[in-house]
Amino acid sequence: MAVPPSTYPRRLLPFFLGLFQGALLIFFALFVTYDEPSEEDTNLVANQIYSTFPFFQDIQVMLVVGLGLLLTFLPRYGFSALTHNFLLLNFSMQWALVLQGLLQHFHHGQIHLDLHKLLISEFAAVTVLISVGAILGRVSPCQLLVMATCEIPIYLASEWVIITCLGVLDVGGTITIHVFSCYFGLGVSKALFRATQQPLHPKETPTPRSDFMSLVGTLILWVFWPSFVAVLCQPGDAQHRAILNTLLAMSASAITTVVVSSLLESDGKLSLGHLQNGSLAGGVTIGVVADMAMPPVAALALGSLSAIVCILGFRFLTPLLGKKLTLLDQCGIHNLHGMPGILGAAASVLAVLVASKDPSGSQPTQLPPAGDNASSVLEGQWGPRGAGEQALRQAAGLAVAACGSLLAGLLTGTALRLPCLARPPERLCFDDSLYFKIQDQAESPWPDSSAEEGAGLGSGVQQ
Repeated sequence: MAVPPSTYPRRLLPFFLGLFQGALLIFFALFVTYDEPSEEDTNLVANQIYSTFPFFQDIQVMLVVGLGLLLTFLPRYGFSALTHNFLLLNFSMQWALVLQGLLQHFHHGQIHLDLHKLLISEFAAVTVLISVGAILGRVSPCQLLVMATCEIPIYLASEWVIITCLGVLDVGGTITIHVFSCYFGLGVSKALFRATQQPLHPKETPTPRSDFMSLVGTLILWVFWPSFVAVLCQPGDAQHRAILNTLLAMSASAITTVVVSSLLESDGKLSLGHLQNGSLAGGVTIGVVADMAMPPVAALALGSLSAIVCILGFRFLTPLLGKKLTLLDQCGIHNLHGMPGILGAAASVLAVLVASKDPSGSQPTQLPPAGDNASSVLEGQWGPRGAGEQALRQAAGLAVAACGSLLAGLLTGTALRLPCLARPPERLCFDDSLYFKIQDQAESPWPDSSAEEGAGLGSGVQQ
């Protein structure tokens, strides 16, 4: 019997996921095994687990709970935001694990799995979770999965060029993760919606309850962010310095957010949108310099500057980009990840140049993201010429991350316009009832959503 048009997108999603998971089961059965350390390495492996797994768990809480709740500011899209975030994390992590295993860890017909490889795969998944913020609520789950399928290999290639080839220092992923994912998401948004300016949707306006849940997500992210920045540092002084610098930067960004938000509002009240994002901007900026030798005041200054840049972006730049470039940025990822990321990259250039003039300064040290190839730039002490070269490397890494991801995002967004991916019509965007069975519809302010669902889904792609 033929599948009714209204149920086609929902049937496509489990088919796509089932096919993917089935293929992964076969791949793991044939090629993936665990490391078997020798007796001499047993204690070393145990120490690595004890030192890494607490950070890994913190990052899990950040991504599953903190980021998921942060996206629930859309009042009618809470179930979708949480579930799609959770789904994309698992899908992208497994996909990255396969690709990294084939490209970097495939030896003698086997991929040896360990916690570090799983952690790096989860970092790759973060790029997808950030990028979808630009188009949140206006796309189908199938479009999100196709976007993740395209973004992960592009991210892995970008990271290899930036870290391994250029030797960029970026322990906290400011350039490789935040800048890359921001401009990839904006590229997807621009190509997907083309030159059509999206009007404010009636279901798009946050409510006090949805803003409260989003603010809880912000607090969870704020608490666990130092683990995200410090997990790839060498244990010891570098990791200790990264934690301290991140805490200082995020504390300064939280206070500065309150100050700037109050000054920008005519009645002096706080904007919840500013608080939800500006408080986290310091963590984005500090990541690239977190383990570098710099005074504590620099971390405080970067945290404050990042919050100012983020809030001014929400207040002035986002409306300007929407009007002049018809650019949709649903969650303001350019303000939280893009501009603070650029600020952090610029700070890394300055930090490298200043550190070369300080003979007592210690070198930034980090574990190589791929786990195998350490950049030669980490060896030895910089001289003036070496510092200048490293500063150019930092700038080149920023250019590769921003330009490469933007181009790749434009191509991916074009692919997402395929009618078979069933982008929801405008009137059914930002609505959980499109994909979820809601038990109690009595309190729904949009009683016509379910009634419109069949006709809306059958209408295919709009615009």
